[in-house]
Amino acid sequence: MSHIVIPIPPLPGKQEIEVEVTINNQKQQLHYRVELFYWDECSNPMGHRADCISEMLSHHDPEWMVYYIGAPTDKFVPITFVSKESRKLLQKVKA
Repeated sequence: MSHIVIPIPPLPGKQEIEVEVTINNQKQQLHYRVELFYWDECSNPMGHRADCISEMLSHHDPEWMVYYIGAPTDKFVPITFVSKESRKLLQKVKA
């Protein structure tokens, strides 16, 4: 599967992103969400960060699937989700 990178302006809170692409005259809409997960929201903020991410994601909306985990900072980790509907569309393209 090919990838492109689209810069997203830094805005506070959740970012709901809808992308409409036309590839070979076929239009498709993809839905993404970017959220910042703050380390101090973990039950054990001094623990291993992978455990912290796993804990935070265990309470997440099941209609959205993890698509990409961004570079962490000292305060948070940005995580990009894709809607299940869009994920199915991306998997069809991959096949």
